Amino acid sequence: MWWAVLVMVCVMSASARAQGSDTPAPAVLQVANATIPTRVLSESPADTVTELQIICLFHSDSGNQLQGALVETNDKLHGLLGRIRTPDRFKGALGETLLIAPPAGTLGAKRLLIIGLGDSQTFIPERMELVGSMAYAEANRLGVAHPFFAPTVIDGGVKKFTTGEVAEQFMYGFLRAADTEKQLMHDGESSGVSVHDLTYLAGAKFAAVTRDGIAKAFASLGTKP
Repeated sequence: MWWAVLVMVCVMSASARAQGSDTPAPAVLQVANATIPTRVLSESPADTVTELQIICLFHSDSGNQLQGALVETNDKLHGLLGRIRTPDRFKGALGETLLIAPPAGTLGAKRLLIIGLGDSQTFIPERMELVGSMAYAEANRLGVAHPFFAPTVIDGGVKKFTTGEVAEQFMYGFLRAADTEKQLMHDGESSGVSVHDLTYLAGAKFAAVTRDGIAKAFASLGTKP
């Protein structure tokens, strides 16, 4: 069955990666037979070097101030996020997307995909299932094998849910979209699967909880409707 998977979830800090071979091996969580290896990496989306970095933004209004990694990303983009986050430009509606090609010397990512999360006041983790399916579909459509994803929910100002709850729902959607694409390919209705693995970003103090949420998604897929 498609949900019988092996998820490799690696908790690794950016500083540890820079230290080289003397650094202890990253922690790995294994859950039955792999299809989409996934790792949790403690790094800001402002610093990742990747073909595609995906982040999320809440509805664009003055009450939703950027925090943390979103401020870092905006600064490296010379204020671009602030300029596009208006009701007349990127509204941040649930499921709205925007693909950016960051100029050289700004972000390390070659492309930045933004997915809207809707109203922050009514946000629930279940919205992330849609985000997960969109993240997979867009990465696959763009031909990206190794997408990076940062939920940026906390950085958007919503802190009442655990990062594990958010990650679990995201993975449901990501794997559902992956299974759909594989069925299309089997039926000759798709040109093929591009996505080989996923890097999920989480702050160092949230990495373990995020890892557990991802593992929970894999473990419970057999009973999820």
